[in-house]
Amino acid sequence: MHILLDLVRRHKAGERVGVTSVCSAHPLVIEAALRHASATGQPFALVEATSNQVNQDGGYTGMVPADFRTFVEAIAEKVGFPVARLVLGGDHLGPNAWTALPAAEAMAKAKVMVADYVRAGFGKIHLDCSMSCADDPVPLPERTIAERAAELCRAAEDALDGAAADAPVYVIGTEVPVPGGAAEDLEELTVTTPEAAIATVDMHRALFESAGLGEAWARVIATVVQPGVEFDHDKVVDYRPDRAVALSEAVEPVDHLVYEAHSTDYQTPAALAALVRDHFAILKVGPGVTFALREALWALDAIERETVDDAARAKLRAVTLERLHAEPKNWAKYYHATGRALDLQLQYSLSDRIRYYWPDSTITAAQERLFANLRDTPPPLPLLSQYLPTAYTAVRNGRATLDPSELVMAHVAATLDAYHGACFPHD
Repeated sequence: MHILLDLVRRHKAGERVGVTSVCSAHPLVIEAALRHASATGQPFALVEATSNQVNQDGGYTGMVPADFRTFVEAIAEKVGFPVARLVLGGDHLGPNAWTALPAAEAMAKAKVMVADYVRAGFGKIHLDCSMSCADDPVPLPERTIAERAAELCRAAEDALDGAAADAPVYVIGTEVPVPGGAAEDLEELTVTTPEAAIATVDMHRALFESAGLGEAWARVIATVVQPGVEFDHDKVVDYRPDRAVALSEAVEPVDHLVYEAHSTDYQTPAALAALVRDHFAILKVGPGVTFALREALWALDAIERETVDDAARAKLRAVTLERLHAEPKNWAKYYHATGRALDLQLQYSLSDRIRYYWPDSTITAAQERLFANLRDTPPPLPLLSQYLPTAYTAVRNGRATLDPSELVMAHVAATLDAYHGACFPHD
């Protein structure tokens, strides 16, 4: 996977370049990301699926890794984005989806999953065994995490079937933020110490080499640490460069490694730029872009209320809330309010657990009807300015039409603008 290796080489050589990793399985988010990459002249686009979205059991999207590749490549073909410039990644690949099982069973499933990702042509693999399984201690010892990562790497390497240039790159780490944002209230986070970061790298290197994975270690491009960024339901912990100086400096002499920053969603453009400058060269964003998607859809729902007769309206927002209440399994362990406060969390929490529900057939049908209504009755510019000012500006500047899908993507692209500015500061 020379594209990512080359980017890391450039960063290690002193160029403060980075890459945005878009972690989403929503077709409009992926299309927005690929269109944005084309419009901004990015050398490649990185799209990642998480282990709970896509796995051999289908995940919450119903897709196995090969399905996801076909799905994303079809979107790339639709928008004219070259597949050769598309990098697919697997995020949090490990026992995360099966932590209710004993560790041996969960790891057996994780090995099948990571092998399936590699066989499907995913070029970036995040080996994440940081979570405790049913019979594990809490927290899991760091050495156990590293040993399991090496086991998964072996499964990935054994699944390789092709040219050496197609071999994946890897991301490691033991201080991995919870996927999708914190469930508890946050005030301030403890930044990973430089000693802990380097000890983690050294431990993984030794375990990989003792397992005969020396060639794979040469393709480990990043380690996940905690730079002091996170978000919960309604707060964002912003990056403070002064607290991460020693951590930033610690990775500089480490050959072919940068940091991968998770939970960068909702950081300011200045904070994102500082992260890349400080060697957090891979910026992961997931809920941040699906939150923008939901904002745009709710805005279109509001426009529909203003312009379409009640009997014909799709009422996407009401339909979605009804489905959330009817099927609480994907949000029940995160949201604990009741009544109106619960409805606010379900819709507006920064952790954006609503993203699990967009594939629901009832919600999809309502979205399609909403879009059909707004194609029949395009929103007047004053209403667009009222409810979607960013998309209004894109329309006025000729970067988007009044088609509802383009309005949604224009809104999502505004989030991606901040990441592009951080990763390519001289563009």
